[in-house]
Amino acid sequence: MKEQTQKPAFFMVQVKAKSIEDLSTRYAQSAIASLMKHGGQMIAGTPQPQVLEGDWDASWAAILKFPSLEMAQNWYNSAEYKPLKDLRINELTEHGQILLIEGM
Repeated sequence: MKEQTQKPAFFMVQVKAKSIEDLSTRYAQSAIASLMKHGGQMIAGTPQPQVLEGDWDASWAAILKFPSLEMAQNWYNSAEYKPLKDLRINELTEHGQILLIEGM
């Protein structure tokens, strides 16, 4: 019987911060520490991605990686991350898109 391997999962993040400095100091440092505790890692992040198609109306883009979709969902829905998520959504950003994609 062939062993089934877990597929990685990726968050694609695009947010428009009210202040990049506040997003970094009040949210990002703690959020990265939290996701690392849950097996995730930030593999890319920039305020100036190369826009090849479409419109860019944000101030930060990032890609987060987790070993599995379940681990990614567990972190995103965790009690530990909830206050940080609420802070990001309700105070630190004007808008954003967060996509969770299962890898291949």
